[in-house]
This record gives sequence, C-alpha cells and structure tokens, in this order.
Amino acid sequence: MNLRFIIQGIIVASVLLLFIPVSYAESEPLDEQGFVEKQMEQLQLDEVRAFWEEISTEYGGFLPESQKGTFMEFVSGEKQFSMKEWGVGLIRFLLHELLVNGKLLGSLILLTIFCMILQSLQNAFEQHTISKVAYAITYMVLMIIALNSFHVAITYAADAINNMIHFMIALLPLLLAMMAAIGSVTSAALFHPLIIFLVNTSGLLIQHFVLPLLFLSAVLSIVSTLTDHYKVTKLANFLRNFAVGTLGVFLTIFLGVISVQGAATSVADGITVRTAKFIAGNFVPVIGRMFTDAADTVLSASVLLKNTIGIAGLGILLMLCAFPALKVLSLAIIFNLSAAVLQPLGEDRS
Repeated sequence: MNLRFIIQGIIVASVLLLFIPVSYAESEPLDEQGFVEKQMEQLQLDEVRAFWEEISTEYGGFLPESQKGTFMEFVSGEKQFSMKEWGVGLIRFLLHELLVNGKLLGSLILLTIFCMILQSLQNAFEQHTISKVAYAITYMVLMIIALNSFHVAITYAADAINNMIHFMIALLPLLLAMMAAIGSVTSAALFHPLIIFLVNTSGLLIQHFVLPLLFLSAVLSIVSTLTDHYKVTKLANFLRNFAVGTLGVFLTIFLGVISVQGAATSVADGITVRTAKFIAGNFVPVIGRMFTDAADTVLSASVLLKNTIGIAGLGILLMLCAFPALKVLSLAIIFNLSAAVLQPLGEDRS
C-alpha cells in the first residue's frame, strides 16, 4: 500500500508541475566586438607589430598620412588600408630609386663611350698595345660594376626572403590560435609543424641554392664576353634554368601539400564543431541552447579577428616583398636603358 501511495503522489506532483507558470530571464545579447577586443588584448602581437613599425620607419616617407599609424589602429579598424594610396607610394619609391641610381646610369654611359673611343684608337694604329690594355681595363671596370650591381640585387632578394620567413613564423602562432578558437583544432595541429617545415625549407632552398646558382650564371655569362674562343653561355643558361625549375617544383609541392591537408582537415573540423553544437543544443537541458548561442558569438568573433589579422599580415608580407623588389627592378631598368641607348655604339660580344 505504501508503494502504491508513493507512485500516486509522484504522478499527481508531475501533473501539477505542468500547470505551474515558469518565468525565465532572457539572456542579454553577447557583444561580439567586446570579444574581439578581449582576444586582441590576449594575443601576443609584439613581433608582428615590430615588423610593421620597421616598414613604417624605413618606407613611411613614401606613404600618405592616412596610411601611417600603428598596427593596432589598422587591425581595430580605426584606419583603413587603401590599395590606391599604397600603389601611389610604391610608384614614388620606384621613381626615388631610379633617381638614386641615376649616377650608375651616368657611369655606365661614360665608361662605355670611353671604351668605344679606345677601341677606335686601337683599330687606327698598328702599335696599339697601350690602347688595348686601357680598353681591357675599362672593360673590366664595366664588368665589376655589373657584377657588383647583381650582387646588390641578390642581397636585396635574400634580405627580403629572410624578413618574410621571420614574419611568417611570427604570424603563424596567431593564426593557428585563431583557427583553434573557431574549432579548427585538427587543422591547427597539422599545419603548425607542416608550415614551419615548408617555410624554413623554402628559405634555405632560395638563399643557399637558387640565388647562388643565379649569381654563378650571371658571372659565367659575363666571363663569356671576354673571349671569342671559350664560351660558357650554355652552362650559364643551364644553371639559370635549373635554379628556376627547382624553385617551381618546390612551390608546386608546397601548394599541393597545403591544399590537400587543408581540404582533409577542414572536413574533420567542420563535422566536429557541428556535432558538438548539435549535442549541446538538443541533449543538454535548460542551458544547452544558451551554450550554443554563446558559442556562435565567440566563433563569429574569432573568425572576424582571424580574418582581420590574416588580411593585415598579408599586407605586411606584400610590403616586405614589394619594396626590395622595386629596388631590384630599378637596377634592371637602369641596365636595360643603358643597353638600349649604347647598343648602336658598340659591337656584339655575346
């Protein structure tokens, strides 16, 4: 009998609970911008900020005032990147480099004209030992200038690659932390050792293999102009093509590995996040739906911050590459302009 009364009491209490009015407090909307600011405060942005300050200090004179500011001002949205104004700044920098290298252009023109005069004197007299020696010395000076300029260009390229590698290593932990925050734990775990290995390998390959081969190819091409009997232009072309081909193969492998890993891990991460949200929203009573709403807000804020840091990082990476590339381009323009102007005065010694 006692058991019977207990069961009846439980049933009656359950029925009465259905008619009791339930009041609930509506949750306050979560501030997505607040989450972004808190995450920015917790991230270690010192190394990335140092690269931005280096660019601003070294090349800030070529940029308009609207594009000068701290890294945090651009990330937080207080200042906006303008591709048009950055393009104008790059053009101003290129013109500045051309003016700076104008002295080199003048030296090349004067030395070449002097060579032509000595060659004319050499052909006009039977005893032309002195003029021949003077011609050889002047020609050697021209070759030294050319090799020195090429070495400067190689140095610009090596420094730019070194800066880009260090910047990518500094930016990588931030992006991987943001990837983990939005649920891409598998991607972050796999990309961390993989990208670091590929980035460092690419830097070592370019600095210690590709660039030295290109420099050696340039030296052989110049040496081939010294004599008409011994030519090494074929070897120079082979070394240049081999260096460029090796770099192309490595970049193909790099992009292929990143694409395959990204496709595989993104599927696993997407399934994991959706499964966790479904379980929390449908099987956790009372607070499950609140948990999923809060998670959506945090994920949205993390995605926003990840994209912002990624875009800012891409901009800094492009600037680290663009300014040295323009220095190399200015040297190439000077030499090509010199060759175009002086070609009618000389003879073909290729």
